[in-house]
Amino acid sequence: MKDRIIRLSWEGTALFAATAILATVDERARPVAIAIALGLFALGIAIFVAAYATAVSRSRTDAIGIGGLFFLAGDVAPDTVRRNLLAALAAQTGVALVTAAARPFTSLAFGVLVPVYGLALTGLWAARRGRFEPRSTR
Repeated sequence: MKDRIIRLSWEGTALFAATAILATVDERARPVAIAIALGLFALGIAIFVAAYATAVSRSRTDAIGIGGLFFLAGDVAPDTVRRNLLAALAAQTGVALVTAAARPFTSLAFGVLVPVYGLALTGLWAARRGRFEPRSTR
């Protein structure tokens, strides 16, 4: 995979899944799982801000909608990009919900913050390379 944003999304997903699943079966792994979950969440917030700033800059000339920006709705991205980024986001969400449900009232609940990372990377990809209609000049 050549696209760095897609690669980062899958690498973060794999790291999160591995640590969260391990922490589900071995309580000693929970501090590492918390660190990874909170780290990906913090990174996601920073990426989200960068994606938003880039989109705001582009919005002067392009009609950027939230659905297109963060969910690649419409013809914003090629199918392979859309499938990869949304699949990584779905995997993060699934792992977060399943592991938190498997061990309720534990530190695994921090995993539900991780999908911010996937959503932010999707937004960053769209803000940088997404195809949006030109803004109408009335």
